[in-house]
Amino acid sequence: MATSGTGLARGAIGLREVLFQSVTSMAPAGAVALSIAAGATYAGGALPLAVLLALIACMLVAISIGQLAKHLPSAGSIYTYPAEAIHPALGFLVGWGYALVEALIGPLTMVLFGYLFGSIANSEWGWPFTTTWVIFMIVGAILLAGLNYRGIQVSAQAGTLLGLFEIVVFVLLAIWLVAKAGSHNTFNVFTLHFATIKGYKGFSGIAAGSIYTILAFVGFEASAPLAEEARNPRRTIQVAVVASCLAIGLFYVFTTYAGAVFTGPDKFVSFGALGGGSPWIQLGRDAWGLGWVVVFLAIVNSTFANGNAGTLATTRTWYAMARIRLLPSPLARVHPRWNSPFVGVAVQLVVTLAIGLPIGLHFGPTVAFVFLATILTGIMIAIYMVFNLSCLLYYLRKRRGEFNVLLHAVIPVVGILAFIPAWLTALGLGSSFLKFVTPLSYPASETGLAIGIWYLIGLVVLGYLYARHPERLPEMKKVFADDGVPSGEPVASGEAA
Repeated sequence: MATSGTGLARGAIGLREVLFQSVTSMAPAGAVALSIAAGATYAGGALPLAVLLALIACMLVAISIGQLAKHLPSAGSIYTYPAEAIHPALGFLVGWGYALVEALIGPLTMVLFGYLFGSIANSEWGWPFTTTWVIFMIVGAILLAGLNYRGIQVSAQAGTLLGLFEIVVFVLLAIWLVAKAGSHNTFNVFTLHFATIKGYKGFSGIAAGSIYTILAFVGFEASAPLAEEARNPRRTIQVAVVASCLAIGLFYVFTTYAGAVFTGPDKFVSFGALGGGSPWIQLGRDAWGLGWVVVFLAIVNSTFANGNAGTLATTRTWYAMARIRLLPSPLARVHPRWNSPFVGVAVQLVVTLAIGLPIGLHFGPTVAFVFLATILTGIMIAIYMVFNLSCLLYYLRKRRGEFNVLLHAVIPVVGILAFIPAWLTALGLGSSFLKFVTPLSYPASETGLAIGIWYLIGLVVLGYLYARHPERLPEMKKVFADDGVPSGEPVASGEAA
């Protein structure tokens, strides 16, 4: 039963809602139409290969997260895993990075939300582009905050409906494109044969393109912070993380393949230019005539649902860190009626507008999207690698009797190795001695600097906590389980600190 006013609403949602929290966090239609499409700038006609490799890498970390979630269900799961398995200091740095990542999903998705409406309104009716996208971004951000303010049940149910609609539309469109491609269907798009972009030929193009295909997967882990509001979280979170990653990953592979063979792999670089809203809107026009409107609505729906799911994960992570006094205590306050972390929702609204509007106006919404997306991906790849390491060390140190060589050693280690090329490319590291690392275009090339500054601030905060409040960091290991009794540690109050 959900409680009122003293903490998050325990037991308020089931597997379906938790599963679609991950699904909508991945933004299936929006990812295919926007983030994956951006990867064509580097991978060209070999983009389906970059998607397939991202699926494999993300499935490995999804398995590791699932194994950790069996024993560590908590709204602070993102930082609880490394804090318990390795060290609280690393847990703090993971939580610090994730707090930024999820906070960026708001401005990233709402910039795209405004951009989509602005592009279509400008091309169809001649409305002023900048004014239109800014207005729709602000309206979208306010609607998003209102939805999250109403609590987990309303937000999660909305996510389920929105997620189903976008998936059905894009699967039907992809089937049509594959059938229309006829003899042009080819599996060479899953090789380096079409990785021919100047400056990014061969695997360097795949590594650069993988930054944006991995971005499409970011969010499959977003169900984990809902552990305290889910029924039977030890099983529910595990199933949701793995199932969403596999199902939506296959969806990405199929739809990207369909777009490549219909357009022509040798012409697919043009997909990277996000003009007119999205190249998939043009595919919708080619396939269904006026039915392009349905494709447009699916993409807009996906973007909004992604923002909704991201805000859910953001505010729960902030709530968990504030509860143990690692972030300002107001972020742990919940609404007396809706059991939503309403202060966090308000802060997220401010962050969305404060970051999204100035960056979008300065660079333009498409460049702003690529810039924010590259920062987000660079941090998340590092966090995914830490999750894999956490799985290995947790079962070696804490659950030796359950240790399985395949699940708890081979999969985590291979998972870490699989992310290294895209991570180094996103940060711009190793280009002097690694042939596959080619610098990205500006401003995405400044990703390493932006991440470095954020983590420098995080290290200062960590030093302050060690010096003034050393007792707070070990609390990151506490697990607030489904029955209210933590696993292996004394339970702390769920009330705001």
